[in-house]
Formats: sequence, structure tokens, C-alpha cells
Amino acid sequence: MPVYTLPELPYDYSTLAPVISPEIIELHHDKHHAAYVKGANDTLEQLAEARDKESWGAINGLEKNLAFHLSGHILHSIYWQNMTGPKDGGGEPLARDGVGELADAITESFGAFANFKAQLTKASATTQGSGWGVLAYEPLSGRLIVEQVYDHQGNVGQGSTPILVFDAWEHAFYLQYKNQKVDFIEAMWQVVNWQDVARRYEAAKSRADVLLLAP
Repeated sequence: MPVYTLPELPYDYSTLAPVISPEIIELHHDKHHAAYVKGANDTLEQLAEARDKESWGAINGLEKNLAFHLSGHILHSIYWQNMTGPKDGGGEPLARDGVGELADAITESFGAFANFKAQLTKASATTQGSGWGVLAYEPLSGRLIVEQVYDHQGNVGQGSTPILVFDAWEHAFYLQYKNQKVDFIEAMWQVVNWQDVARRYEAAKSRADVLLLAP
């Protein structure tokens, strides 16, 4: 049976400092993300056992666990790639940097980059409990939308593709920012890797017939 694996970080633990400390990156990747990978694999094994034994008493919990751990794995895998060192990232996407189509899409969908930044910041910082702020490509309208994701898998438009994710779980910032989640989200804008976001936007946009709806 195929299994999920923990991806390697595309940079050293210290690359995102001072925005995110090396200690947080190490714990976040090596412990928390690894736990979601293990959780997804363990749940797949438990579901296989349930099928073999035709024992479905725990099906609701198992399906919820799979969604939780798999979504956590996917979002974290995007999260690491979405960031780069403060010297190379941050600011806003600009045509002169080769990400003009993404910049145009943000303007078309939100009116202006400042509007988008304000919405994603607020969505991330005000997520109740644990969750994420997400910029996603929505294939029915062909526009970009901001989603506020509870835990890892709730409040998501089916079929939308995440292209930029802000982790608002406490383990992503508490050691450094304490309970000041909004300060962490504001700082995150300094390390956004717009090149990666632009590649994800182009890939999502190029996928035809993602949702096969009745005419």
C-alpha cells in the first residue's frame, strides 16, 4: 500500500529567521508535520483492517482522522515551499519579478493587493482555535478566493486548490510570538515565496475539468 512520507525542508532551519526561529522550524517540521504523516499512514492501515474484517463500528472516527491527518500533511507540504528567506521573499508579486499573471489575478479577484493582504491577514489571525488562512484557486469561477480553514480540513470550498497557506496553529508561532498570533501573521508576509505561489497558480489554472458538474 502506498504511504505518505515527510518531505525534506527546502532550506536550513535558520533560513527564515528572524521571522521564524530555527527552533520553531525544527519542532514544527520534524515533530508536528511528521505526526500528521504518521497519523495518515496509521489510519490507512486501520481502514484496511476494517475492510478485511468487515468491521465498521469505528468508520466515522477513522474517516475524520484520515481527513485531519492527510489535510495536515498536504497543507504543511505547501507551507514549507510557500516561504523563503527574508532577503529573497516578501513584498508583493510584481511583473518585473516574473509573477505578473499572479499579480493581475490578485488585483482582479480582490481589487488590489492591499485588499487581498488585509483579507488573508484577518482570516488567518481570527481563525477560532486552530487553523489556517488560505489563498486558493477556485476552478468554477476561475478566480482566487481566501478561505479560513478550521483545524486542517474544515470550511473549504470543494475543488479549490490552495496556493498560499498561513499556518495559524499555536505550534507555528507560540515559542517566539507567545499569544500574539496577529504579530506572527503580519511577519509572515516578509517570507512569502511569490515564485512558488505563482507556479502553484499557473498549475491550478491549467488543470481543465477538475470538477465534472452536470450541465
